[in-house]
Amino acid sequence: MARISGHQDKDRDLVKLGAAIRVRRRALALSQEALADAAVIDRSHMGKIERGERNVTFLNICRIATAIGCKPSELLMEAGL
Repeated sequence: MARISGHQDKDRDLVKLGAAIRVRRRALALSQEALADAAVIDRSHMGKIERGERNVTFLNICRIATAIGCKPSELLMEAGL
């Protein structure tokens, strides 16, 4: 089975999730770098997640949610997923 990348996301679910993360991050006045540090994710990878270019893992969703003070389910709901 082929790997799924952001380029194969026909429903744009990765873009929706990235946008939800960005909205939360900005509401907290966090830079992308600060969020990446708090979530223990490389800053450039965080940028790709926010732009929907990476198929983010569940563990990274959990790390990001913890860093911005919410549950992973809240991020998914805000993304309409």
